[in-house]
Amino acid sequence: MSFFTDLAHQYIDGEWRPGKGSWDIIDFNPFNGEKLASIPVATAEEVDQAYRAAESAQQAWADTNPYARRTVLEKALRIVEEREPEIAEAIVAELGGTHLKAGFELHLAKEFLREAIQLALRPAGQILPSPTEGKENRVYRVPVGVVGVISPFNFPFLLSLKSVAPALALGNAVVLKPHQNTPICGGTLLAKVFEDAGLPAGLLNVVVTDIAEIGDTLLEHPVPQVISFTGSDKVGRHVATVCAANLKRVVLELGGNSALIVLDDADVDYAVDAAVFSRYVHQGQVCMAANRILVDRAVEAEFTEKFVAKVASLTVGDPADPATQIGPLINSSQAESISRLVDETVESGATALLHGRADGNLVSPSVLTGLPADSPVLQQEIFGPVALLVPFDGEDEAVRIANDTPYGLSGAVHTGNIERGVRVGQRIHTGMIHINDGTVHDEPIVPFGGEKSSGLGRLNGESMVEAFTTQKWISVQHGRSQFPF
Repeated sequence: MSFFTDLAHQYIDGEWRPGKGSWDIIDFNPFNGEKLASIPVATAEEVDQAYRAAESAQQAWADTNPYARRTVLEKALRIVEEREPEIAEAIVAELGGTHLKAGFELHLAKEFLREAIQLALRPAGQILPSPTEGKENRVYRVPVGVVGVISPFNFPFLLSLKSVAPALALGNAVVLKPHQNTPICGGTLLAKVFEDAGLPAGLLNVVVTDIAEIGDTLLEHPVPQVISFTGSDKVGRHVATVCAANLKRVVLELGGNSALIVLDDADVDYAVDAAVFSRYVHQGQVCMAANRILVDRAVEAEFTEKFVAKVASLTVGDPADPATQIGPLINSSQAESISRLVDETVESGATALLHGRADGNLVSPSVLTGLPADSPVLQQEIFGPVALLVPFDGEDEAVRIANDTPYGLSGAVHTGNIERGVRVGQRIHTGMIHINDGTVHDEPIVPFGGEKSSGLGRLNGESMVEAFTTQKWISVQHGRSQFPF
């Protein structure tokens, strides 16, 4: 596909060029195994070149009138709108996203670009009083300088853009490393969009590479002041450790093990719809997905019957078919891991109301219930189409079960009494929770992030200003200070 081969390069200092590594990252279609592109990996030397290019270009960009910076992002938005069908096809091909998922991702991407346009004008300074006579304290918001962005494979275009666009809008330069399974949608496609939008060379650099080639160069390099990472908590802990040792700030958006709670007064039909979407959207490869569906025993039988029936009706197959609701997992390793997890959980005593099977990277949905309280699967993130149904007796037990996890990203509570739902939601140790809705939500101006092992910091809205700028104090003495010697 020429779309992919045209973008199968490194993008450093405004130049498209092959990587100098001795091996290639192969970009496959996860549904049919078609080779989309082959990209020679970037070396540690090229990562250095990307960071140095960003450093050289950044100050002039920071000094650029924010209205001019905003114009570049406005052009980027128009380009995404114009090329939306082409980008959607790329999402379907490169990551096995269904048409529904591609539309969902692009809708959010455009919304986040619109917010980034506004962010260019958002940083505001302050004048603060001083106890010293004649002194004026000015506090400025200034760009951090260079931001390193590491993005995941599940929503690559959106989650790369979500950090890249605000960082640029606020006057920074960026070096982006996309996931190896989605180097185009998560990386070079963004470079092309911003290049065509008129972004000056050096401000956005994309390095397609792997830790096997560069080690921790991307994190340890002296140029970046902030690293924005989205991915697993295991890798996130490593990122945090390395960055702490190098005194770098981090924004970590990590995994989840969200609970969708169905209370005894919930609208069961509506809760079923919300739960099915929250668990199975994009084959369950979503950090906010409802891993655990907690159901009050008063409505357990009704909910379970309707939930299983709806899940069984989902169409599994080719993501290029608009009728498909469940496409492939990102690679064979993920497919094998999910199938093995289901088999082991059933062997350990769980009951499979639906037992999904693998056909290549396609894994049909599973629904498990009757899990032992100490089942390891209840504690982990499941990045695949597997739902765990867990009954409870009353609110207190629901809260206890929901909080019994090292994660705290998203969640939902279904109830006929909104304020009851809010009270329960306030007791759940999570960064985000939704009353009478699904668990998978992201909006441009609300703080997005998790607690516990689900991350550090927040993104979106004013949180972007906090993440990608720093404060600078300049005092002015209008009179004369008195010194003790």
